[in-house]
Amino acid sequence: MKILFYSTHQYELPFLQNIKKENIELVFTAKALSIKTALLAKNFDAVALFTSDNAAEDVLEILHNNGIKFIALRSVGYDHIDLKKAKQLNIKVANVPAYSPYAIAEHAVALILALNRKIVSGQKLIEQNNFCLDTLVGFDVYGKKIGIIGTGKTGSAFAKIMHGFGCKLLGFDVQENKSLVQETNIVYTSFNEVCKDADIISVHCPLNNATKYLFNKEAFSLMKKGVYFINTARGGIINTLDLIEAVEKGIIGGAGLDVYEYEKPIFFTNHSNTPINDDIFKKLQSLSKVLITGHQAFLTTEALTGICQTTIANITEFSTKGFTSNDLN
Repeated sequence: MKILFYSTHQYELPFLQNIKKENIELVFTAKALSIKTALLAKNFDAVALFTSDNAAEDVLEILHNNGIKFIALRSVGYDHIDLKKAKQLNIKVANVPAYSPYAIAEHAVALILALNRKIVSGQKLIEQNNFCLDTLVGFDVYGKKIGIIGTGKTGSAFAKIMHGFGCKLLGFDVQENKSLVQETNIVYTSFNEVCKDADIISVHCPLNNATKYLFNKEAFSLMKKGVYFINTARGGIINTLDLIEAVEKGIIGGAGLDVYEYEKPIFFTNHSNTPINDDIFKKLQSLSKVLITGHQAFLTTEALTGICQTTIANITEFSTKGFTSNDLN
């Protein structure tokens, strides 16, 4: 099989190249999949996609016309691909259903601590030789109520870490995790109750029709004044304009975001010498109570190893069987 890897980044190449491969040829391009770049897949059997790629209906048509039979996603999430259209075109799609859940969970904790203990602003003061502490007061995380939206593998890993901090855990999920209850004493309740009671809310659910704009003006209005809000899941779960309003009103005392609703044209690319034409993102950047990282929560050696190993395993399994154990359609 010959596979084209779209949106290839330097950080993942060593992991992909070090995996043993038989009867598989990998070709890499830094270009993202789009209507303009879909023709690059001509003469390939499959493509491997990242979250920054666009596998919409019209793009899939081009891939299909050029002989693509399989799409290997290098991610858990699959909101960037039209699965219904892929099935109609008989293009199999497989994802990486799990890799290190600790990578994203630990990054969520890092955002909480960096926001609360004013790490970024403190560093800026030190660079100015200003050692005054007046603007750097935080709070003890111990004993605080932590609201966790989504208690799958990542949400559960996050819950266990916060349990270790001595926090009280509130959870919301369509499916309760009984073993997590036993391990952490997490209390499952309604979405509204989590919003009302939590001192810190962390989002760990997938983006789908049920969770699109789950956090909007109504949800933010339920929250305690000064609540900390963390999102390491998907940007579209949050209505960004409503989030900005909640920060400006003081409802949200600190927001840590590793994802952004309109991130595709911005994240994973060096814009040092080019302007970012996104007024909403610029507004987020300007808010002192908002800390943004560029979708880097997954970026650990362990997670990258898992992602690359499963991606290659999916490709290998499809080449021999015509399907994989991780098929989405």
